[in-house]
Amino acid sequence: MGSGMKGLVMSTTLVATSGRNTGSAASRRLRREEKIPAVIYGQGMAPISVLIERRDLRNALSGAAGSNTILEISVDGNVYPAVVKEMQRHPVRRTVAHVDFLRINLSEELTISVPVHLVGEAKAVLAEGGLVDASSDTIDIVTTPANMPSEITIDITNMQPGDVIRLGEITLPAGTRALGDPELAIVTAIAGSKAEAAPAAAEVAPAAGDDKAKS
Repeated sequence: MGSGMKGLVMSTTLVATSGRNTGSAASRRLRREEKIPAVIYGQGMAPISVLIERRDLRNALSGAAGSNTILEISVDGNVYPAVVKEMQRHPVRRTVAHVDFLRINLSEELTISVPVHLVGEAKAVLAEGGLVDASSDTIDIVTTPANMPSEITIDITNMQPGDVIRLGEITLPAGTRALGDPELAIVTAIAGSKAEAAPAAAEVAPAAGDDKAKS
């Protein structure tokens, strides 16, 4: 059983414009113009209200790290390293309606949820009709932006029925540690009973006797 990381998160530039109007009329206009209101805050700075292009945000978060991507947000000549703290969506359309960006210090630790990706095929488990189950799609870790992995890969190739991979057994990149109980089961190989097809009982047709005519 093995595990590891898949690539470190790279930073992506996102251009924003400062200031925005408020109110329902302004919100409708922004939707028509495919712009999203957002705010940048953190590290002791006064919050900055900005606008971002919907397409630019989608492209910036389209990499393997997704919403954990480190963003270099450019506003009026200033650049703020940040990550997405919260993304609000329209209740009906489910499109992004507002984004909170948290300014970060590239040398300070932060807590994030990193996706778990299972690789390989547990043939010994499948051969017995079992399955491999991940108890969570993500793992919470503490890391610096420079060491932030885009995902945690766990190799299940050598798992046997009944095997468990626990949080403390997962290899993380240097400068990164997992949050939670080290004994927490992350991946479990669930044993199953082979479904043996019982031979179908042959249906025996009763012998038909010759009708005898009575005189």
